[in-house]
Amino acid sequence: MSHQILWHLYKNKKNLVIKEQKPSFVLTAAAALKPWPRPHRPPSPPDSSPTVTEHSSPPRPSPEELVARAVAPVKPAFLRPPPVRDAPKDDNKADGGTGGAVVAEKKSKRQLKRERKQEQKSSSHLCIEVGKSGNVNSCKYGDSCRFSHDIDAYLDQKPADLEGICPFTTLDQLCPYGLTCRFLSTHKDIHAASENHPEKPEINTLKKDIQKLLWKNKYKFPKASAQIKLLGLKEVIKSKPQPANDDQGVNQDNEDKDGDDKTESLCNPPVNMECDSTLCEEMDKSEGEPLIDNSVPSVQPRPVKKSKVEIDKHDNGIHYAKAESEDTTKLSNGLETLQNLGADITCGEMAMCTNLLQGQASEWALLRRHSSEDLFGVQICGAYPDTVARTVELVDSECSVDFIDINMGCPIDIVVNKGAGSSLLTKPMRIKSIVQAASTVTENPLTVKVRTAFFEGRNRADSIVSDIYDWGASALTIHGRSRQQRYSKLADWDYIYQCAQKAPEPLHVIGNGDVFSFTDWNKHVSSCSKISTCMIARGALIKPWIFTEIKEQRHWDITSAERLSILKDFASFGLEHWGSDSKGVETTRYFLLEWLSYTCRYIPVGLLDVIPQRLNWRPPSYCGRDDLETLMASDSAADWIRISEMLLGKVPEGFTFTPKHKSNAYDRAENG
Repeated sequence: MSHQILWHLYKNKKNLVIKEQKPSFVLTAAAALKPWPRPHRPPSPPDSSPTVTEHSSPPRPSPEELVARAVAPVKPAFLRPPPVRDAPKDDNKADGGTGGAVVAEKKSKRQLKRERKQEQKSSSHLCIEVGKSGNVNSCKYGDSCRFSHDIDAYLDQKPADLEGICPFTTLDQLCPYGLTCRFLSTHKDIHAASENHPEKPEINTLKKDIQKLLWKNKYKFPKASAQIKLLGLKEVIKSKPQPANDDQGVNQDNEDKDGDDKTESLCNPPVNMECDSTLCEEMDKSEGEPLIDNSVPSVQPRPVKKSKVEIDKHDNGIHYAKAESEDTTKLSNGLETLQNLGADITCGEMAMCTNLLQGQASEWALLRRHSSEDLFGVQICGAYPDTVARTVELVDSECSVDFIDINMGCPIDIVVNKGAGSSLLTKPMRIKSIVQAASTVTENPLTVKVRTAFFEGRNRADSIVSDIYDWGASALTIHGRSRQQRYSKLADWDYIYQCAQKAPEPLHVIGNGDVFSFTDWNKHVSSCSKISTCMIARGALIKPWIFTEIKEQRHWDITSAERLSILKDFASFGLEHWGSDSKGVETTRYFLLEWLSYTCRYIPVGLLDVIPQRLNWRPPSYCGRDDLETLMASDSAADWIRISEMLLGKVPEGFTFTPKHKSNAYDRAENG
């Protein structure tokens, strides 16, 4: 029997050794902060000569070599192995190739509408008026209201209050969300009258009467029409007669249309958007009294004006921040954060001309201006002179702006395929017509943004620099990459300098691309005397305190606590903008998470062997100087959610988040 056991052990000796070589352990957060231990190696015999084994690790590249390879030179003491994350399970074979996802049943519009009404009638959807006042009799619709009036049932199922104080209470204002506020316990008076609620500190909102005219295609554009006719250009957008019954003229295909969609045709006439019954009744009552007089005389084109935005070319205090739609999300309150951190000029996110002309509220939200923004401009994008001219006239009449910027550099496929954005670089005569038509219908300075070219190696921006001022532009922003390049490779600032040298004296030339420190800003402004200033976009998303660094001329080794304070301000602004109720909290959380997908790319100054950080550096896996700094460096959405919970409380059950923008500065160009 003993011989059989020995034979069995001998036969399975290999298996026993393999099992001993597979220890299991769990990496904790505390262990991740410690220097990674080197593997134990037995000492070599004293008489043996040192030999290099195949398992010895190669020498670490020098900081200069890492920089040459566009890898961030993080100090060795902070390096750590990349975190091990569980790979998603492959259930394609088990479920027939659906990847484990449950295919949702396709429902009809009528069924969706019925379910929406039932959900609104539930206790979780308290009537807005009842929630504001705390009085069930405050709703003018009474029992016919489609929302719940049961206050007790709502309070029973309402989530617990969040930590902190209501942002409106902090401002000594009455909270407009009343019982639905997630900071209800901090309210001073929850039964205040709704008419005493403070107004939001924002302007450039879309007025209802203007929206009605845009919906009905009855808003008049006398200046744009006269200028298009004078230039001998073709009007793509034609005014069409409305049917007798406007309710029948509503385009039913737009019932569930997403207002944020950028796929709108840039050449078709605006269609009427569907509205609720009460709004239609108000529109019918106002049929006999047009809100805008049709008998406006035609205007002659005015002479080319000088810029009203005078920029001292040698003043280091002017800094231009812009939210670029191709690389950012709609961070509506983000510009306010940048204003507090030193940005002098702010510009909104790109808005599509046709969507603005259709009166889409979601697109008009991109034009909003906070009261703290001293010098503010809006950015629009269109493909045809009449479309852009009408939009410029509309914005000039209905909004408070200091300048209007036309984006002719957007590289997004869906915009380019419609003939807008950077595709205009292939049509210089179209650029001339757009600038000429738009510049004469506004009293505000008109600026234009372009890229170096459409195709890589075929630069075209220099061909329009010398003429664009005569066409009517006050400033030209040049992004130092081609459309084909997207965000790969570094911006070509030498070409930007060449373009600036060809510019006439009155034209302001603004450089854009890879500005990520005060040394970058100083270099570009001092290298060419005709560069008025620099525009900063992605750099402000990743490092919003860059404007403070430029003004104070220093590399700010900001602490994790100071960074968290900036995030707290963002969350506070978000609750003030989107609301302090559950919907407002989750909307604020969504935009905060989108922002955190950019801020995680920042590497603290104290962790680098070479400063300043470059925008194209790929960060290795590293740990910070404290737990919070390590958490902020994570590229995992789960860690971004943890940060959001520190500011906005626990996420709802079943909450998931996927960043909207998957592209980053390190990816290759999508189109070559």
